[in-house]
Amino acid sequence: MVQLRKKQKKMLYRIIAAAILTAVFALLPFDYGDYEKEAKFFLFLIPYVIIGYDILIKAAKGIRHGQALDENFLMAIATIGAMILGVTHTGDYDEAVAVMIFYQIGELFQSIAVDSSRASISKLMEIRPDSAFIEEDGELVEVDPDEVEVGTVIVVRPGERIPIDGVVAEGSSSLNTSALTGESIPRDVMAGDEVLSGCINMSGVLKIETTKEFGESTVSKILDMVENASSRKSKSEAFITRFAKVYTPFVVACALLLAVVPSILAFTGMLDLDYRDWIYRALTFLVISCPCALVISIPL
Repeated sequence: MVQLRKKQKKMLYRIIAAAILTAVFALLPFDYGDYEKEAKFFLFLIPYVIIGYDILIKAAKGIRHGQALDENFLMAIATIGAMILGVTHTGDYDEAVAVMIFYQIGELFQSIAVDSSRASISKLMEIRPDSAFIEEDGELVEVDPDEVEVGTVIVVRPGERIPIDGVVAEGSSSLNTSALTGESIPRDVMAGDEVLSGCINMSGVLKIETTKEFGESTVSKILDMVENASSRKSKSEAFITRFAKVYTPFVVACALLLAVVPSILAFTGMLDLDYRDWIYRALTFLVISCPCALVISIPL
């Protein structure tokens, strides 16, 4: 069962509230004559602000800090554009709210997935032994695993984890290998058998001759790969990162040109155009160009 943090619960409640209000307002009969579009606008503005106020704030901060062309800015102008289209032409506002809701759902799922990964990493860290024991003059001495050289014989007592990969030099026992393999059945080992770090010694005392350094042992390599996984982007992630940097300014520039150039030609009398139609087309282009599904499908 996934445990949601306070912030995630708040987002879930916002999504539910915005979705319910949008559905209710979409089903309500409107009969306000000439003011129908305006009445619907103020009603749908409620779920829009509930679900999107943080996106609008982030977009505003991005503009103030000179980093406007990010996903928050694109979501803001796309949904605001959809709201403006509702006032000036269509009278429909549920699409603008729906786009913001779907985006926030994607962000919530991503946040939950990240938390789950962090919890898994924290749990995985428990399999890394903090010490190793070597025998000196008949007594066990606790040492740092990093200080143990290849070929050193370490002693692993029942209930302890094997700190370093090696070969059983003396003794026999059963090992719990579930932390590495997921296998619940214990594995019996005896002298000459290879053993991996991270396994739990369940019965007899084992003397193990190390074959690797601590940093090169199985458990250390696994933890290193998991901890550094976030810094290694897949091809699709790398593509989306480059794509977003080019796509957002390109879309905004095209929308501005689509609105401004025909309007200038109309005002100067060079062409017989209605500038309002081209502003409408520019806003439509801006809304349909928002790549929400593509960005949501590949968490950055």
